[in-house]
Amino acid sequence: MAVKQKIMIVDDDVNIAELIGLYLTKECFETKIYNDGESAIADFNSFAPHLVLLDLMLPGMDGYQVCREIRATSSTPIIMLSAKGEVFDKVLGLELGADDYMEKPFDTKELVARVKAVLRRYKAVPETNGESEVRVVTFPDLTINLTNYSVLFMGRNIDMPPKELELLFFMASSPNHVFTREQLLDQIWGYEYIGDTRTVDVHIKRLREKLGDHESWRIATIWGIGYKFEVTGN
Repeated sequence: MAVKQKIMIVDDDVNIAELIGLYLTKECFETKIYNDGESAIADFNSFAPHLVLLDLMLPGMDGYQVCREIRATSSTPIIMLSAKGEVFDKVLGLELGADDYMEKPFDTKELVARVKAVLRRYKAVPETNGESEVRVVTFPDLTINLTNYSVLFMGRNIDMPPKELELLFFMASSPNHVFTREQLLDQIWGYEYIGDTRTVDVHIKRLREKLGDHESWRIATIWGIGYKFEVTGN
C-alpha cells in the first residue's frame, strides 16, 4: 500500500482549513491543521509534511515568518494562501521561498490541482523502469543534481527550494541557449500555472544571490528576451 503524502494546513480560519482538509482527504492525502504559525513550526519536523499550505494572515507569527523558518532548514514545497492580491505580496512570498501563491477566495478544485502539480515536480528521486535515473550537470565549481535535488557550489551544499533548482538545472542543461520568460514559466511551472513572468525574475534573482558570477559561467540577462546560462569556456 502506498504511503499517503502529508499536507500541513496552516490557516487561522477554521472553516477554510477544514474545507481544504476535506477535499485533500478525499484525494487520499493525510492532512493536519494548525491555526497559528508557532504550533506549525513546533510540529514541522515531527509531522514531516510533503507540502505546506500556508496562510499569510496568521495571529502572532505571520505566514512570511513561518516561510522563513521553514526555509532555514527545509526545501519542502510551500503554497501560500492569501486574500492579498497585490503584486508586491506575491513577489515577497516567492522571494522568501514559496513555490506557488493563491489568492483567496479560491476554487478548492484548483487548489487540489496545484497541490498535485507541485508534488509531481518535487519528486526527489525519479524512477525509470525500477531503477534510479541520475540527472546531473557539472561545471567548474558547480554540480546540479536533479536526482536528489542538491546543488554543490565551491565545495558547499547550497539549499534551494525545488523551483529554483529545477530552473537552474533546466537552463544549465542547455548552456548558452536563450530562453524567454514565457518558455521558462511554461517549462518549470507548467501550463496549468496561473502566474506572470515576474515569477521567473524573482527566482533568477535568488539564484544570482546564491551563486553570483563565476569566471567560467553565469546567469545572463538577455534584455528584452529572457535569460541564459552562459558558459565562457575560460
